[in-house]
Amino acid sequence: MSISPGTTLGTHEIVGLLGAGGMGEVYRARDTKLNRQVAIKVLPDAYASDPDRVTRFHREAQAVAALNHPNIAAIYDLAEHGSTKFLVLELIEGETLADRLRGGPVPPEEALVIIKQVLEALEVAHEKGICHRDLKPANLKVTADGVVKVLDFGLAKFMQAPGSQPLLTNSPTLSVAGTYPGVILGTAGYMSPEQAKGYEADHRSDLFSVGCILYELLSGRQAFEGETASEILAGVLKSDVDFSKLPPRLNPRLIDLLKRCLEKNPKKRWHAAADVRVEAEALTGRAIAEDTPAKSAARAWPLWKRVVFASAFTIFGAVIATVAFRQINPPPPSPVARFIIALPEEQTLSAAGRVAIALSPDGTQLVYTADNRLYIRPLSGFEARPLVGSESLNGAVVNPVFSPDGQSIAFRHSGDGMLKRISVGGGAPVSIAAIPQPFGMSWSDRAIVFAEPGKGVISVSPNGGPLEVIAPATADEVVD
Repeated sequence: MSISPGTTLGTHEIVGLLGAGGMGEVYRARDTKLNRQVAIKVLPDAYASDPDRVTRFHREAQAVAALNHPNIAAIYDLAEHGSTKFLVLELIEGETLADRLRGGPVPPEEALVIIKQVLEALEVAHEKGICHRDLKPANLKVTADGVVKVLDFGLAKFMQAPGSQPLLTNSPTLSVAGTYPGVILGTAGYMSPEQAKGYEADHRSDLFSVGCILYELLSGRQAFEGETASEILAGVLKSDVDFSKLPPRLNPRLIDLLKRCLEKNPKKRWHAAADVRVEAEALTGRAIAEDTPAKSAARAWPLWKRVVFASAFTIFGAVIATVAFRQINPPPPSPVARFIIALPEEQTLSAAGRVAIALSPDGTQLVYTADNRLYIRPLSGFEARPLVGSESLNGAVVNPVFSPDGQSIAFRHSGDGMLKRISVGGGAPVSIAAIPQPFGMSWSDRAIVFAEPGKGVISVSPNGGPLEVIAPATADEVVD
């Protein structure tokens, strides 16, 4: 029924209609006794005329009235005037979340702030054994200060007659004009699967509804949609939520929170509003995942690349730390080592003015030429041994040089003008290439390099091949 402005219900004067829904019509009114603004909800005749339901509702209203929480709209009284039964409720100024969502999704951080307040209200109510059973955007109001108020808390249970088997038609979301397509599209999509089956709802059902609301806040669309109530409820029971509609770069933890709320099996769902609230608080300020170039690249790399990168970063950090430590605590200066190599009386260096000695890369042994052959001497010993295979050479041996791994020696044999190499363990020398008298010689990882007067710096592969000028001599360069 419709009540005209100015009508008096007991000590309350009706000011105007605020809205209507399955639980009746809601009016703005003035409490003439306490001179305050209140909301009056007139109960439908179908419920107000049922003594059993009214008695049951008295108990529910008393329980909810004990919930003194800033995010729960208070119940002041359950009264009647003539044949009209009505609730006196706290008047919440502001827009409902359904009104807010008509403008599209809200920023993720704001969505977290809203849903956290809803969870705080649920946490207090669930601890006292009270479930909402009809959470939806239309039952949530946001004040101008950003405070969320949960409306109609605990009223849903009033819809079920005492001792009756729970039925789908007893759900408050389907109680009014539920057979008319399009009428309940804004509410049926927030029911839990167990409610859609007509089973008793509990605190986990409220958490499913929280998931539906959070999804809509983030995506701007309902989690379960359809043209009729049957299609929507079929989606609740069978369809998966389309998470691709969520905004990009959401924190993965926020997506996991949402997925656990929307689990169809209540045993796999969050079990307590407090747990969801704690997780939402941990995500406050971090709803959007960090997206620096370095982290984006790391996420795109396969696992083995990330392991290599992490290892390299660790080693680099250790090097930096070591350098810093040494700068603060410099090590003592290394001692200078001096030693004399005394050749046997019968030996003389036979380089003929060329380089006649070389030190191995690891500094453990040296090679020198004497009497037209090669000798190896470990620095840890006092005696040199002739390199087997080099005694067969007929002619001077000059410019010896170790390979990078210290396992071979290259040299020039003046008898045939060839660059040769030989193993440090001995063996037949292997010819590499014919070269002129070199000035200096070096053996890198890929080539043996030497200088030739008038041509410049020349390289050749240790395995043989053509000579390659890598740094030509200029007209004003003179090599002595």
